[in-house]
Amino acid sequence: MLGLGLGHYIPLVAYLGFWAMVILSLTGRPQWGLYYMLPFLPYRTMRDHFLQFPLGANVLVILILAVIVGAVLKGKRLPKSNLYVIWILTGIYLYLSMWVGTVRGIAPAPLWLSDINFLTWKDYMVIPMVFAAAGMLIEDRKAIRTVIIIIAVALLFIDRSCLLESMTRTWSSFDEDKRGGGPLGYGSNQTAAFLAQFAMFFWGFAIFLKKVRTKVLCYILVSITVFAAMYTFSRGAYLAMLFGVFVLGITKDRKLLILLAVFLATWQAIVPVAVRERVTMTRTADGRLESSAEERVELWTNAESVIENYPILGTGYATFQLGQHVDGLKDTHNWYVKVMVESGIIGLSLAVALVGQLLALSFRLFRRASDPLYRGLGLGLLAATCSCLVANCFGDRWTYIEITALLWVLAAAAIRALQFTNEPQTGEVTERLADRAVNPYLVYR
Repeated sequence: MLGLGLGHYIPLVAYLGFWAMVILSLTGRPQWGLYYMLPFLPYRTMRDHFLQFPLGANVLVILILAVIVGAVLKGKRLPKSNLYVIWILTGIYLYLSMWVGTVRGIAPAPLWLSDINFLTWKDYMVIPMVFAAAGMLIEDRKAIRTVIIIIAVALLFIDRSCLLESMTRTWSSFDEDKRGGGPLGYGSNQTAAFLAQFAMFFWGFAIFLKKVRTKVLCYILVSITVFAAMYTFSRGAYLAMLFGVFVLGITKDRKLLILLAVFLATWQAIVPVAVRERVTMTRTADGRLESSAEERVELWTNAESVIENYPILGTGYATFQLGQHVDGLKDTHNWYVKVMVESGIIGLSLAVALVGQLLALSFRLFRRASDPLYRGLGLGLLAATCSCLVANCFGDRWTYIEITALLWVLAAAAIRALQFTNEPQTGEVTERLADRAVNPYLVYR
């Protein structure tokens, strides 16, 4: 750190900061706790350093609970939104779904953190907890702006970590063995999904910025993030970003559609050789599918037979990881297939409702708001969500807090922004009251 040899103490300072924020959150400053946790939500490799300290594995959840309790003690309440209702129904259904797996003899009873299915459910439920905490504490325009700035700074640190890891290797040609785990701690593909969705968010957000300096800085952040995502060599992330640009083009800036068409026609002459090799390696020289594509096809073929046998309830939430699959894989490499396999039509319906409400929220805010900050938030959230949906076609990018927790923080901000948009302007109300007060006929009545 700054050449002073203090880098070794950063995890300890950050860990102690969590406990300081727990105390502050419970004693009247829960918003500080919310702001403090945001950069750590995606940065799993940093949080892993906390494991050497007492309760280090649970300090994030403890802070989230402290923030929620602190908000309740201060009288904070959630705004009205169908998203909160759907999350509650999803959490309850998925817990009951785990018992389906127990009855079928696939999974243990979901009672303790030592049970892998219960632990998986608990980790997933951290996302709506973050969503609820943000929903209670993001109450004004300043808080919305602050959250977006913190997320931008967090994204910049993720970019830096990704680029430092990628640029230490030579990429004259693609080599699977050179791909790193990334700062999210789950592999290059998961990191790429995060980078893709937030590159699209800030791209959409930047369109409505008025100050030239801020706009330029935002586009620089987008460029760095796209560059970092490119060197993750994730084809799913590439498609997610292309679809995000397409969404921005059809909703706001038609010139982006021309830019997208030009890129698709010339990309092989533009991108580095290693990236081109990664994109075009779907099949081997003898015409067969390359290993990762072949694995996906085999997983989906097997999943199809499971869905036919258990279409309504599925095999039980978090059961796929307990089965034996090709090459020992624990994921279906497609979140939608995974939802259908594990939780059936009911679970898929809840997932579709959740996604549909998120898309509707972001689009309504983008279309209805007059404040550029709110319009940028709406369009950016729409593009990020669409990017996330594409990335989930290539694996589970939905249930990891590292990938989507910040997306739900932005969703909480969007709910508040839409609420402000639908309410009469405070300034107009005050002005009308002031006019009434100085009316001489009203004064002397």
